[in-house]
Amino acid sequence: MKPLTIGKVALATGVKVTTIRYYESIGLLAEPGRSESGQRQYGDDAIERLKFIRHARELGFAVPSIRDLIDMQSNAEGRCDSADAVAQKTLAKIRSRLARLKALEAELERMTTQCSGTSVKTCNILQVLSDHSLCADEVHVRPIDLDDTNFSGL
Repeated sequence: MKPLTIGKVALATGVKVTTIRYYESIGLLAEPGRSESGQRQYGDDAIERLKFIRHARELGFAVPSIRDLIDMQSNAEGRCDSADAVAQKTLAKIRSRLARLKALEAELERMTTQCSGTSVKTCNILQVLSDHSLCADEVHVRPIDLDDTNFSGL
């Protein structure tokens, strides 16, 4: 196969050019060869690795977990219970995030149903946002703060 430029790899994998460079800088993706002019040149292995990383990120795996999974791939004769442990840890984080999102949903629903919609002066939403003690739940943790997992749309 003819070597591909970073732009063509980005199009083929759905991974942004800046993200590809980042993955190279942290060692998730091997440094590519270079043309005589210094342009990056990628092969099929880079495309497969980027597809793996992208899919793992879409499923909620954090970068350190992906690094561990990639390391496991290099030992085809190894046991997969380590991969299962990584997936179980990610699943636990997702379940925790879901529980927190449910709590946030309930709080926002309570705020909006109690809003009379008459005047800003008496707006329940603005009052609750201004005074945390008016919340039904004392503790709010932003669901995006759990780790570096990226969930599109949250």
